[in-house]
Amino acid sequence: MINSNDLHFFNIIASHKTLSSAALALNISPPSVTLRLQGIEDRLGVKLLKRPSRYVSLTDEGKLILAGAHRIIKELDELQAAIDNHHNKISGKLKILAPLGFGRKYIAPLLGRYMSSHPHLEVELTLSDAPDWFSFNQWDLVIYIGNLKDSSMRCIKLASNQRFLCAAPAYLERYSMPTTPSELQQHVCIALRENNEDVTLWNFQQNKKNISIRIQPQYSSNEGATVKEWALSGLGIAMRSEWDVAAYFRNGELIQILPSYQLPNADIVILTSENSTKRSAKIEKFTQLLQEAFLHTPWNTDE
Repeated sequence: MINSNDLHFFNIIASHKTLSSAALALNISPPSVTLRLQGIEDRLGVKLLKRPSRYVSLTDEGKLILAGAHRIIKELDELQAAIDNHHNKISGKLKILAPLGFGRKYIAPLLGRYMSSHPHLEVELTLSDAPDWFSFNQWDLVIYIGNLKDSSMRCIKLASNQRFLCAAPAYLERYSMPTTPSELQQHVCIALRENNEDVTLWNFQQNKKNISIRIQPQYSSNEGATVKEWALSGLGIAMRSEWDVAAYFRNGELIQILPSYQLPNADIVILTSENSTKRSAKIEKFTQLLQEAFLHTPWNTDE
């Protein structure tokens, strides 16, 4: 006989590529993972993983157990949420996915405040600039910035967020200020690879006219902080979000490029699988905290 702890354990193993990475997530040693897995297999009388294999590969029986684990874990979470809601108690695990830089600067501190008010709550915050769109439903809330792809998840807008082209004064001292988008093709451009977007196609609008320019970036990265640091160092022209560069515009470390041309907005939104009437208390209360925190965009007052 196996129990819910065994199902949680196996679910974590199945969500990782290797037993070593699963052990890291579980904060135990790889031999301990192997030993416990063997114990579960012995009690069931079947093998759950194919062996030998460098990567986690489920047997047919393992796939059957995993499907049941997902169903049972979900039902247990819903039961606990119903009990907590009945007593207006905030507890259980809250799973949040957020962009790396934005999540570190704004979401992590809010979660800290939220947890200090609800000591029975457990929080799992994952920060990533390259999330897997197809796994979004495994999170209670997803904070998303940028061009929103088709999704069955419900969208709650947190804040408007413009995108700007920017460069450091040192760069503009070496190169002339571009006056039209087409001139960007003669400049050093920096691209951010995120959300599977076409990052070398920069789209502008002026007087309701759409203009698209294909750049040839000399620098590119999958991390926004790196792109910003390159721009601050005077290496080239970068496209960044308002939340990330507003303070640098104010202190003169970055200068806006082509201010008369508009780039597509990259609004900041919450994605969730449930509407407000079905969300558990822990999710709904944190959603409300987020909405209150971003009612007045903090990057317009950050120093």
